[in-house]
Amino acid sequence: MEEFRNPGGAPERLRIDKWLWAARFFKTRSLAAQAVEAGRVQLNGARVKPSREVRPGDAVRVLSGGLEWVVTVRRLADRRGPATAARALYEESEASRLAREAEVAARKAHPDPAFGMKGRPSKRDRRLLRRLTGE
Repeated sequence: MEEFRNPGGAPERLRIDKWLWAARFFKTRSLAAQAVEAGRVQLNGARVKPSREVRPGDAVRVLSGGLEWVVTVRRLADRRGPATAARALYEESEASRLAREAEVAARKAHPDPAFGMKGRPSKRDRRLLRRLTGE
């Protein structure tokens, strides 16, 4: 296994919820902690608590928004930075990337039927529905 080194000043270990937030998998640290508690994040194939420490070389599996990422931790950062810096914190497996891109393409090809609906139907919409259903 290759050796992973952190740049000077970077921590050697970091809480998984903080790393997920810094790597931009979740918008807030509390959302990252909730996902870990719910079992949507696995570290080295096992469910963990938000306080579990992650180290370079660990395998992390993240389920978020119906998409799955399988990544290897490359570096640690306890501060959230730009997206380009966040992508440098991990390396996604090729199989994970292809599966995720296929899922995104499938969603674009077949959008949710209710995607364009907003709120309750208007009076005009109800009249059209009645005409279609024969009520």
